[in-house]
Amino acid sequence: MPLPPLRLIILARDESPRIQNAWSELERFLRGESGIEIVAAAVTDDLDLGVLQADLVIVLGGDGAILRACRQMGTRQLPILGVNLGRLGFLADLSPQEFRDHFPQIRARELQVVEHLMFECTLLRRDGASETHLGLNEAAVHSAGSLRMLDVALEIDGERVTTYSCDGLIISTPVGSTAHSLSAGGPILRQDLQAFVITPICPHTLTHRPVVDRAGCVYRLSLPEVPPGAMLVIDGQVRRPLEAGDAVEIRRAAVTFKLAKVPGFSYYATLHRKLGWGGQPQSRNG
Repeated sequence: MPLPPLRLIILARDESPRIQNAWSELERFLRGESGIEIVAAAVTDDLDLGVLQADLVIVLGGDGAILRACRQMGTRQLPILGVNLGRLGFLADLSPQEFRDHFPQIRARELQVVEHLMFECTLLRRDGASETHLGLNEAAVHSAGSLRMLDVALEIDGERVTTYSCDGLIISTPVGSTAHSLSAGGPILRQDLQAFVITPICPHTLTHRPVVDRAGCVYRLSLPEVPPGAMLVIDGQVRRPLEAGDAVEIRRAAVTFKLAKVPGFSYYATLHRKLGWGGQPQSRNG
């Protein structure tokens, strides 16, 4: 029995010529292929991804475009396949040509869908107000433009850990470990681990080093004093100003990020390629 048409949502929500030219070429390619159905395409306006039914979401751009797509999907995460038109692209792994070359596998649903940790970040205001955001990479508190250090008190599951005097503090998922946390000296975690990384930014005490702990914990950052300009930043895209007495809580989200991978594109091969590590990983027979 033949497979039903593969239902696709295309996200090319970037008006730059680079993205729009790539979408024009991809659209011509897909229109000439059988066995697929383009449910919707976002080119100039966002889609309500919470109501659309599809088998796969194709995101054109870089990792930032994928982060945006995750937030748009909210509690109804669909598998995402990224076509890299950005720079490093740890999540958007395929080039446009590789997407076309591997399209028979994609259409035949010969994909590995790996679920990755996401988090909920709740900003607790001193006056009792709160707001919660879904994230994939990291939540970070920054001294930002204040040019002053922050004192950030960390609790894990209600137990006091320490107070960091630093330019900022990052709580990162394994997927986000190759983003801001890595640039701040944090470790690279395998993407499918269930853990968070706590990475201080320029800590005043040199003995403060990155810490890895379980994804099932609740991480609370308290800020008794906050210099003007300090910010909470989620995935580099959601920004909220911080005030003295505010607190931030990070916990595992109920949903997961579903990353679709074409066979043969491994995580360590991506690290070798993107980070410029010497050579390429070799098989035992290679």
